[in-house]
Amino acid sequence: QVQLVESGGGLVQAGGSLRLSCAATGRTFSGYVMGWFRRAPGKERDFVAVIWWSGGGEYYADSVKGRFTISRDKAKNTVDLQMNSLKPEDTAVYYCAADSRITRVTMRRFVEYDFWGQGTQVTVSS
Repeated sequence: QVQLVESGGGLVQAGGSLRLSCAATGRTFSGYVMGWFRRAPGKERDFVAVIWWSGGGEYYADSVKGRFTISRDKAKNTVDLQMNSLKPEDTAVYYCAADSRITRVTMRRFVEYDFWGQGTQVTVSS
């Protein structure tokens, strides 16, 4: 069974940086798509970034493009999200997600992902 465990959240001032990490276990992830989503209080779970485990590209929400970078380490089975120039509106619980059936059409839809981590809180103070 796929298990995803996030780490690296915390409190940071606006303009600062954080690096989130998602440890993925339970199977080999060749063919999987790994994503990061976030949910701010009172809002839906929003797409942040996604990467194809076996290569083939990475994609970002417009709101984080140029500030966030998603990467994966095949040797460690981790997917990281480097977040720079953080803004108060980036405050949310961040979730790691995985699925083997994601396409470029469905990659932004959280309902398409079967496997989720427990989430990690990111708080950006102004």
